[in-house]
Amino acid sequence: QVQLVESGGGFMQAGGSLRLSCAASGRTFSYAMGWFRQAPGKEREFVGGISPSGAGKRYADSVNGRFTMSRDNAKNTVYLQMNSLKPEDTAVYSCAARRSVVISTDPKNYDYWGQGTQVTVSS
Repeated sequence: QVQLVESGGGFMQAGGSLRLSCAASGRTFSYAMGWFRQAPGKEREFVGGISPSGAGKRYADSVNGRFTMSRDNAKNTVYLQMNSLKPEDTAVYSCAARRSVVISTDPKNYDYWGQGTQVTVSS
């Protein structure tokens, strides 16, 4: 089994940057990974996904061009670089892993989840 722990969240003014990290206790080198976010009263939504090698990436339209995913399989860690942050990016961000090489935008297709880290962006 895989355990995921996110870090790097915090407070930031609009236009600023944050980098989130997701450290895995188990091996995820063959798993596609995703970042999701959820604001109060809203459904969890897909942010981005990355293939096992890191070569394949997908992003939600709302973050495309601003957010970048990467992974360091030697450290068993996935990152989400968030630039040009907007107040509407405020949410709890969670990383997830699925027992597949294919990225999915559906959170129901992911098997392992971290506890989440809060990102708050002020205007």
